[in-house]
Amino acid sequence: MIRILPALLALPAMLALAEPAAPPVAATKPWRQHYHGQALDDEYHWLQNRRDPAVLAYLQAENAHTEAATAAIAPLAKRLAAEMRERTTASELTVPSRQGGFYYYSRSAAGQQYPLNCRRRAAADGSYDEQAPEQILLDQNRLARGKKFFALEGLLPSPDGNLLAYRADTSAQHQFQLHVKDLRSGRELPLSVARVTSMEWAADNRTILLTQADPSTLRPDRLLRVSTAGGKPVEVYRERDGNFLLGIGRTHDGRYLELMAASADTSDTWLLPRDQPNAAPRLLMPRTPGHRYNAETHGDRLYLLTNKDAPNFRVVSAPLAAPQDWTEVTRPEPGTLIESMDVYRDFIVLNERAAALSRPRIYSFATDQWRGVQFDDEVYLAQANTEAAGVAAYDDTSYRLRYQSPVTPPMVIEIDLASGAHKVVERQQLPGLDLERFTTRRIWVTARDGVKVPVWLAWRKDVKLDGSAPLLLYGYGGWGFPSEAGFSLGRLSLMERGVIYAEAQIRGGNDLGEQWHDDGKLMKRKNVFNDFIDSAEHLVREGYTRPERLIAEGGSFGGMVMGVVANERPELFHAILAAVPQADLIHEITDPTLPMVTYEYLESGDPKQKAAFDYMRSYSPYDNIKRQAYPAMLVTAGWRDTQAQYWPAAKYVARLRAHKTDSRPLLLKTDFTSGHYGASGRYDAIDGKAFELAWMLDQWGIGN
Repeated sequence: MIRILPALLALPAMLALAEPAAPPVAATKPWRQHYHGQALDDEYHWLQNRRDPAVLAYLQAENAHTEAATAAIAPLAKRLAAEMRERTTASELTVPSRQGGFYYYSRSAAGQQYPLNCRRRAAADGSYDEQAPEQILLDQNRLARGKKFFALEGLLPSPDGNLLAYRADTSAQHQFQLHVKDLRSGRELPLSVARVTSMEWAADNRTILLTQADPSTLRPDRLLRVSTAGGKPVEVYRERDGNFLLGIGRTHDGRYLELMAASADTSDTWLLPRDQPNAAPRLLMPRTPGHRYNAETHGDRLYLLTNKDAPNFRVVSAPLAAPQDWTEVTRPEPGTLIESMDVYRDFIVLNERAAALSRPRIYSFATDQWRGVQFDDEVYLAQANTEAAGVAAYDDTSYRLRYQSPVTPPMVIEIDLASGAHKVVERQQLPGLDLERFTTRRIWVTARDGVKVPVWLAWRKDVKLDGSAPLLLYGYGGWGFPSEAGFSLGRLSLMERGVIYAEAQIRGGNDLGEQWHDDGKLMKRKNVFNDFIDSAEHLVREGYTRPERLIAEGGSFGGMVMGVVANERPELFHAILAAVPQADLIHEITDPTLPMVTYEYLESGDPKQKAAFDYMRSYSPYDNIKRQAYPAMLVTAGWRDTQAQYWPAAKYVARLRAHKTDSRPLLLKTDFTSGHYGASGRYDAIDGKAFELAWMLDQWGIGN
């Protein structure tokens, strides 16, 4: 409080508050930077200095304004939160998966923010024994006690099951600290390493190989070896190229540790025998720009998932001693992308994506045959290797997927690898809720350049498709991430109130393969924004909604999409929610000291190249704000966010408020405790989502 007081006293000088109901107006201060001979004026550059007390005062004033402006929707937000809390499964249990002599799982008890990580000893025949005593490995609620933020990643038991390594973040800055717990005594070992991004155990049960992020750029650039017996971490490898990130894992058969360096378009893989952690990692092949591959071992052979001579990837095999002596195993059908590969003792499982849907394809070493697995829903999400589905062992003869759709709660499906038959082994229950009242559909929108863009929709069956319905259109379109048709309690609350939900699978993701991604990055980035606008126009033209009933939403990179479409087609949308938006691309990408900026060069463009700089400047939301009317807007930011800084959102709102010619609401809400992904506790996250849903419902005039 003492540190904030001077800023509050200076507030009248920094902000022009005409009356309590008026929004704050940020001060303008001259600032100029030259890039490629061009002058970049930025009157709100001062908002980038988080050490300036006036910055904090401004953000707090914006929060106060948002709270006052949305006071009337507080009861609605409370009802929505209660609704979602009631539907949140009281005691969620992940499917137990075997590692060594134990089955590991997590469960969430009613009223608790965080899960418990547990295990049970396997039965004599190796099966799961529900009667075996449960051992609670970590009570995340206890670990989070007294902390405003808590997140846990990478829970890894040692091969003998005696030690547990895990990473925890209490800063909300996506910086995870390594911890090791002795599961025999229950005590934490005196071993801690900062900024750990990935880790794996060696076979000796005392050596951990881990990747660590640089303290300023937060780019994972070092591979370290640490011992639970003590001593300082030893650097094994450092990645000097700022375009690359490091990650450590292990092959499915458990014989090798696997170090990967990856940029947006190139990757390398090193193998290190798991029983020789002090040896030097072996690079499989020289780095080749544009070549991306993953490797698995099977006996004396390598299996590689590679994009060499196959834009949507193919599988090749090679002797372990000669990694570049390839024999092709399979390549996908035209229009199909191989997303991932798992090599088992007796099978290979590929996760493929075609027509914006994922599906497994299974190969049997015994029969030398491939088998596809199909699902009946028109739109769905099928995820492999998730915590909820469990970790598959190398000698397993079944494969688990987490399956869901916009109108189907998540379930775990087990697929027999020999026959392809599948069954449900776990299902999220929503008692008393009739999901048969809802339906889904996929449509194809013809974009302005003739390309067909997939859009999936979900709504209550009795909603009239005559243009009168409220519709929420979501978009992302970046970094090769697809727009998945998953289940959401928040979305369900909107659909129950008559809202149509639509998600545009615009270019920039990999929904239709790697070319779909390539056609939405670098000097083709504007396809992303055009696809979103064209999708919105199609939904209006076909009678799903009309502009005064249409709200757009996007977060992070999708928040930049929202900024662009607000500048270009403000009349097309009634309101826009831009969450933690990358709204000030130019001032971010021209500062290589910011977290992960250099990694973005191969996705957004290298600002040192004038053509790329000019192209990015031509669409950067902050640099293209106009004197015009804008939709109602809610913009969110995270003070501790290291992936999308708080200041692009703050600067964007400040400049937009000074330029827009309408009186529609423009709100900025900064979360001072959470990071990029919002609140860490499951109930706190519900409260945050409920506020956003209430704001949108209020914009549609829906008050119940």
